[in-house]
Amino acid sequence: MKVPLLDLAGQYRSIRTEVLKEVKTVCDSQHYILGKNCAALESEIAAYSGARFAVGVASGTDALLLALMAAGVGIGDKVITTPFTFFATAGSIARLGALPVFVDIDPRTYNIDPAAVEAVLKKSAKGVKGLNPFKAILPVHLYGQCADMAAINKIARKYGLPVIEDAAQSIGAGYKGKKAGAIGDMGCFSFYPTKNLGGFGDGGMVTTNSPKLAGLVRMLRVHGSKKRYYHDLVGANSRLDELQAAVIRVKLKRLDAWTDGRIKNAARYDALFEKAGLEGKVAVPYVEGNCLSVYNQYVIRAKKRDELRAHLSAQGIGSEIYYPLSLHQQKCFKYLSYKTGSLPESEKAAKQVMALPIYPELSAAQQKYVVASIAAFYEKG
Repeated sequence: MKVPLLDLAGQYRSIRTEVLKEVKTVCDSQHYILGKNCAALESEIAAYSGARFAVGVASGTDALLLALMAAGVGIGDKVITTPFTFFATAGSIARLGALPVFVDIDPRTYNIDPAAVEAVLKKSAKGVKGLNPFKAILPVHLYGQCADMAAINKIARKYGLPVIEDAAQSIGAGYKGKKAGAIGDMGCFSFYPTKNLGGFGDGGMVTTNSPKLAGLVRMLRVHGSKKRYYHDLVGANSRLDELQAAVIRVKLKRLDAWTDGRIKNAARYDALFEKAGLEGKVAVPYVEGNCLSVYNQYVIRAKKRDELRAHLSAQGIGSEIYYPLSLHQQKCFKYLSYKTGSLPESEKAAKQVMALPIYPELSAAQQKYVVASIAAFYEKG
């Protein structure tokens, strides 16, 4: 049996006719930049996420970059974030000449540890409002589960810092009755094809409840301009493509059903792993009681992780490691002077985690095959 990590072809077959119709409509209109689909998608994503405003941009990375710029982050500023995430989170901070300040993660959720955030701020000699070298807190809602935003927001208010949510993996994720992207000051989404709501290329969105911040992001995405050829700020060329917006709008109508499929598949995995008696060898994802995970990834901790991956590959089962090296250990961040062992939970997770197939089209038979193959690996010792 073949079980790919992701089956986008299966998803495409279910929407092909409608997608091609919408793409044709855009092509016939010859209106490709900041058209009606982009405007409509902005309204729909804002409503879906519970935010007042949404601004379409060229990618999830640009969403982070422009949100940081709108928050006033610049050369020499410090931004607190997690080392256990995709590179774009910290890379966007560094691109502005600011310094990523990494703090460790909660070993259960893999999200940033609020206690570690506050510990860093307390250590700062200027860790008081008005004299703070820190400019923002950038938590990541990893794998589809929100970070502990109540604790993070409380700390942010104490130190006068904005909170920018990296919600690239977590559209629709819930936290205490709110959705990702509407819990902090700004939320950043990615429409990369492998995301729960993915386009046919790159795309992103910034959400916020602040008209001022929304206005800044709108300016920044068109070279800092409100009026054509007149520039108040130095921005970027970062607009959500009209073709991508049309595709994403088709998919958005199905997102809740697809999310339900992921949640059901996660529950089935949980039950199968329990039945297989793999406790002590495989740890299934932990979800906080006040959270709704949308399972962009179903990530397990596994003993002999690398050997297990090789075994699964031989059985035709796809898997991936998100992420094999903590960001503070990356060569490009050597100048930050972190040492191996300084963020132990992140480093430990990088050596143990692996993602299994979780897409909504995954069948019960495929999941049983995955878990049976894992059980067989550990039975061999």
